[in-house]
Amino acid sequence: MLSIFISISFIDAIDIFLVALLIYQLYNLVKGTVAINIFIGILLFYLLWIIVKALNMQLFGSILGKFIDVGFIALLIVFQQELRRFLLFIGTSDFFTKGKLGKGLFDFKWQVNTTSTLDTNAIIKACKHMSESKTGAIIILTKNNDLKFYANTGDTIEAKVSVRMIESIFYKNSPLHDGAIIISNNIIVAARCVLPVTENSDFPAHLGMRHRAAVGITENTDAIAIVVSEQTGEISFSKEGELKHTLTPERIKELLDREFN
Repeated sequence: MLSIFISISFIDAIDIFLVALLIYQLYNLVKGTVAINIFIGILLFYLLWIIVKALNMQLFGSILGKFIDVGFIALLIVFQQELRRFLLFIGTSDFFTKGKLGKGLFDFKWQVNTTSTLDTNAIIKACKHMSESKTGAIIILTKNNDLKFYANTGDTIEAKVSVRMIESIFYKNSPLHDGAIIISNNIIVAARCVLPVTENSDFPAHLGMRHRAAVGITENTDAIAIVVSEQTGEISFSKEGELKHTLTPERIKELLDREFN
């Protein structure tokens, strides 16, 4: 009679938990993109290699091992954009607190949240005016991450938030209207900023690049994005990669007060 005893120590349990957490976060990053199929294929290939090693199949195991050794370099090339997003995601303060599993367990701040003084009334009033005139706009509101990397892609403003300032930036003949403005601690840090766009294959086709950029920046960071459509004048709100569109100014005000007050 053959008996197999498997002893699992506390360290082994932590090891399994961390690997599962890593795989889960990687899955969230590539979910909805074309990279998800490659990600699943890699997992299945690796599981096959583990089974072959466990069965002590020397020849087949050595062949699969060579593929894995060479494949690691290939993965760095194929997944270079996803790896960049993953590293950027780790660099934000919500890496451990964004998911339900991490809430409460890692409930701490890496940076002091100084956005409580945000003038939401000025932002809402400006969005309402731009909606009525169908002036396209994308406004990014920082929380714990100051988004310096993206602010550096635009022109430095360093002006206090006001209705006239926001409207003048997005005025159609303004040289700063093309791109996003980034607001941090009630200061318009920069305008004409370039943002990453979402690669989600399920993204609605009728929405434009501003909406894609709004979802893209909120997928990678803890920022909040507000978009005014140039075609329809509709106002949209994006958080954590989710987009709510066709919202009233009053509804946007409620969402902003919930985030910053």
